[in-house]
Amino acid sequence: MPDTTPNPHAAADERDVVIVGAGPAGLAAGLYAARARRRTLLIERKVTGGQIALTNDVENYPGIDSINGFDLSQAMLEQAQKYGLETAYADVTAIDQLDGKHVVRTSEGAYTAKAVIVTGGADYNRLGVPGEERLTGHGVSYCSVCDAAFFKDQTVAIVGGGDAALDEGLFATRYVERAYVIHRRDTLRASAILQERAFANPKLEFVWNTVVEEILGGDAVSGVRVRDVVTGAASTLDVTGVFVFIGMTPNTGYLREKVRLDGGGHVYVNEWMETGVPGLYAAGDIRANSARQVVTAAGDGATAAIRADHYITEHFGPPVIAPAAIAG
Repeated sequence: MPDTTPNPHAAADERDVVIVGAGPAGLAAGLYAARARRRTLLIERKVTGGQIALTNDVENYPGIDSINGFDLSQAMLEQAQKYGLETAYADVTAIDQLDGKHVVRTSEGAYTAKAVIVTGGADYNRLGVPGEERLTGHGVSYCSVCDAAFFKDQTVAIVGGGDAALDEGLFATRYVERAYVIHRRDTLRASAILQERAFANPKLEFVWNTVVEEILGGDAVSGVRVRDVVTGAASTLDVTGVFVFIGMTPNTGYLREKVRLDGGGHVYVNEWMETGVPGLYAAGDIRANSARQVVTAAGDGATAAIRADHYITEHFGPPVIAPAAIAG
């Protein structure tokens, strides 16, 4: 069994590696960093697994035919914890550099690290239309897997045309009587296999070239006012729920003065996931030009952790390995 005893000579708030975000990239980084005998802390602000934890079926992870996203993330976490990965739940507000190390500031306190791997977190993009904020939680949702069961035998709207919209829309059809898929174009961006499934599902009705202009309702959603972007014609769809899937924005606001970002707020890195700041890495969906897949995120996390281990060895020395671990 691996030795997971913390280094008694390390300060309580200091780690070799701090990882921000517990999605697939962060969990893979945690596994590799912990297995390298680095004292590693994984910080997550919400649920372990990130967005993948809200996915009902993951069917494209190599070697696994199909698995619930939450179950996959928990398996990844437990695997890393066997090697000593520590976890904390807090919002990261800043990452500063001090005396060759990094200070990770959070809502629950600060941690010092020799290397930091930023892997994530993103917020759902909003439609920005009247009624959306007021009715969020009262018929407006950003997670069909979480909330579709509340709309049994009802009619809902799914807004978006990518993988998330179709995946969540297909899940919703397990409960709802009908789901309008409202898309601003006349073609979808989703993968071919999801499109095939969606077009074959009699409960999904596609509303093309259309945008939502207002979400209607008093105490709960009662409909959406939409507009055809080609003809300009306005109409109303009677629905009791609105599920919005129009992309996500990475949580990199605290990095804006530290690293180079693209127009969407994603971090530019090299092939080793290195940013322009020594000892600071970015991996997974948060980096620019990511494939945004579970398997690529996990690969990014592993790459970042391997490079972080090399960096720490070069600048601070090899890990301290307890005699019990050597004997084992």
